[in-house]
Amino acid sequence: MNAAPPDSVPRGAPATAAPEPVRPTRRQRIGQALRSVAGRLTLVTLGFCIVFTTLAGAVRTWAAWNNGVAWMESDLKMLEDVFQPGLARSVWELDRDSVLSQISGLLGAKAVGMVELTVAADARGRQPETFGAVRPGWRLSTLAPARTVALVHEPFIGRKETVGTLTLYGEERALWSRLRVEVMGIVVTQLTQSLLVAGLVVLVFNRLVTRHVRRIAAHLKRLSPETLDRPLVLRRPSSRRDELTQLVDGVNHLQTNLSDFLQRQHRYETELAHHRDRLAELVQARTLELETANRTLERLSRTDALTALANRRHFDEAAAREFALSDRSGQPLCLLLADVDYFKRFNDTHGHANGDACLRAVAGALQRVAARATDLAARVGGEEFALLLPDTTLAQATRLAELLRDTVHALAITHAGAGPGAAPYVTLSIGVAQQEPTMPDVDMLFRHADRAMYQAKEQGRNRVVAAF
Repeated sequence: MNAAPPDSVPRGAPATAAPEPVRPTRRQRIGQALRSVAGRLTLVTLGFCIVFTTLAGAVRTWAAWNNGVAWMESDLKMLEDVFQPGLARSVWELDRDSVLSQISGLLGAKAVGMVELTVAADARGRQPETFGAVRPGWRLSTLAPARTVALVHEPFIGRKETVGTLTLYGEERALWSRLRVEVMGIVVTQLTQSLLVAGLVVLVFNRLVTRHVRRIAAHLKRLSPETLDRPLVLRRPSSRRDELTQLVDGVNHLQTNLSDFLQRQHRYETELAHHRDRLAELVQARTLELETANRTLERLSRTDALTALANRRHFDEAAAREFALSDRSGQPLCLLLADVDYFKRFNDTHGHANGDACLRAVAGALQRVAARATDLAARVGGEEFALLLPDTTLAQATRLAELLRDTVHALAITHAGAGPGAAPYVTLSIGVAQQEPTMPDVDMLFRHADRAMYQAKEQGRNRVVAAF
């Protein structure tokens, strides 16, 4: 009986419902709407409308205030013209009740906050007198206008008498009340216009741009190598040639280029598959050649070309390493420095070719003496050689130095230019030094061996001197 696959559901078991997609919250939906191009355009349009409404409202409010002041000036002027003859006659006739009644009538006008009537003295013996009336809550203001007019009475034709002055003070509260009504109308009108403009802009933008951009985004989201042959088409008149048309042409051109590129890539991959096996062989052969070349370069960088011994750089690295190891372990470490005696005269007498052959012969003798794998022979100068001897005492190193000197002497390399009193064959002057605890580094060991070698030369050459 075959076992059911791990992903199958046993018969009779309730099927697990697929998780429902998480619906965005109201705040998330609002945030997404505001982050859209249409949302940002709406905010910008509303911001501009608010600024425009504020500026336009300020201008219209200033104009409304000036209109209110002009209205109050006109009302006060009209009241002067209407009440001036009657008040002048009542003052002339000394009719106090009529004066008070007319002043009360003036105060009943909405534009008047205070009425002041001053009666002048006359020839009849009347003394100056002032009548006045104030609206409750009125205060003197520099914003509301005031008018003063002389009361002139003509008792008979040809004679005019000034009987007093009438001053009307405007009511500032009437100006503010009128302005509030005007401002409310201005604000409502401007806001209505702004909202209508913003709504119209958003509606037109959504119809002309947003819905097409969403269709382009949906097309790009469905795009895959299998659907590259389906061009992008917008549902609008084909006669329109605008930025959206350029965008559609660009998307379709991109799809064509991608399709061509994928076809070329498939062709290249097919061709590459035919050469894959041979390429692996070529890479392996090339890698082997490169490894061989690297090993050759490594050997050349660490070997003296003439003698095949270690060069100075290799010797210095090994000497520093062995010095540190000997310093930690306490094992003895010795260094031999050997110099070919009168080598310059040898070159001058026998020629440089024979000089090179002499150096190679000395190097061969040095390699035969350095029999251990840990010993390191090197050419550290023109005719100067070194032998590093780990785990070797000074006495042992001195014996090896004598063996090296004897070996070179036994080669019997003729040295005709050595001079009177010198050996007729090529010889070595050798200095030997052992690492001491007081030596700070390998350079000190090298200097001790070098000093011992020069002592060997000063003592007549062809000898070994150990540094103590």
